[in-house]
Amino acid sequence: MMDHLDDLARIDPAIYAVIQREEQRQLHKLEMIASENFVSNAVLQAQGSILTHKYAEGYPGRRFYGGCEYVDTAENLALSRVKELFGAPYANVQPHSGTQANMAVYFSFLKPGDTIMGMDLSHGGHLSHGAPVNFSGRLFQAITYGVDRETEQVDFAVLKELAQKHRPRMIIAGASAYPRSLDFSRFAEIALEVQAYLMVDMAHIAGLIAAGFHPNPVPVADFVTSTTHKTLRGPRGGLILAQAEYGKSLDSQIFPGIQGGPLMHIIASKAVAFKEALAPSFKRYQQQIIANTRILAQEFLKRGYRLVAGGTDTHLILVDLSPNGITGRQGEEALDRAGITVNKNAIPFDQRPPTVTSGIRVGTPAITTRGMKEKEMVAIGEFMHQVLSALDDTDLQAKIQARVRDFCSQFPLFSEEWSPD
Repeated sequence: MMDHLDDLARIDPAIYAVIQREEQRQLHKLEMIASENFVSNAVLQAQGSILTHKYAEGYPGRRFYGGCEYVDTAENLALSRVKELFGAPYANVQPHSGTQANMAVYFSFLKPGDTIMGMDLSHGGHLSHGAPVNFSGRLFQAITYGVDRETEQVDFAVLKELAQKHRPRMIIAGASAYPRSLDFSRFAEIALEVQAYLMVDMAHIAGLIAAGFHPNPVPVADFVTSTTHKTLRGPRGGLILAQAEYGKSLDSQIFPGIQGGPLMHIIASKAVAFKEALAPSFKRYQQQIIANTRILAQEFLKRGYRLVAGGTDTHLILVDLSPNGITGRQGEEALDRAGITVNKNAIPFDQRPPTVTSGIRVGTPAITTRGMKEKEMVAIGEFMHQVLSALDDTDLQAKIQARVRDFCSQFPLFSEEWSPD
């Protein structure tokens, strides 16, 4: 994959070496961070194209620069494809990230000091849903809802009570570490009752939604935001979907409100990813993600591990390691030494600090992209169990790392099985 980087190797060997080492890390380790994925060569080629040269402030047909006729075509393709993919009347594909997509929605329809209500970060929410350290928690009055202590799923009774008490201007649905399906209709009912906007951040589950394996929030939400990577398997970036009447305000908030020139090479790359997502192979891919995650969850359960919410409906599982006397940080570090990349993660009602945590978050999008299936999940479950059962056994970790390296050598980063039909 590095043969196209000859000029980089000559001009900047230090950066070339970084890319080379990162490529080897991705090839030889099991990438199981739930928010990461591998893209196709087509997506990479669009992202690395000469479209990176072009300034195109504004929108197709109404730019502030000349020479935009071809990048207009690229952006229009991205817009039409993503609207088709999710059945959305309006879309904006210019946000540089999911958080900037969220920012645009907030700044369009809220004023500083307004009340917003999102999932508590410690229960699986995201920084941009009102965390005190984030702009969303600094500029707005943030009220948080969470999960029920017994079921570890969204506690809609408490959510409704909070909404009735605080009358938020906006309710935010979505999470970054929540393994169960989200009932967007119930969010919408509560938002309607208290006359709040409903924004759904579907960043983690966008691919599942596009393929029909998770309820689609577009029909019931005022605004839907997402990243374009994760399960959607595109370049790193963001998007906004909304009801048509909100389009003008959202467009003006992205530009000139919070961004300048859009990244046309990224937008073209998003268009490629959306085309891939419209193909039948993408639905098979998402189906395989769900199957893989469920098998991996079963492998943990049968070995006695406790899973948050008892299992999974999505692309991720959250493993509570506290009954095993292990912290999330210990688990992450031991698994990394064995060639398996996950992230430490807080569990609901966690007693440990965020830098330590009691859990690990485990996802299957990237390993599924490589072509790994149920049989491989069984093997991966055994690898992980062996490592987590002997945290200080560096000899075992070295042996597992060698086995993982051999295991990964059988799978490219992007399986041709998932190329558009």
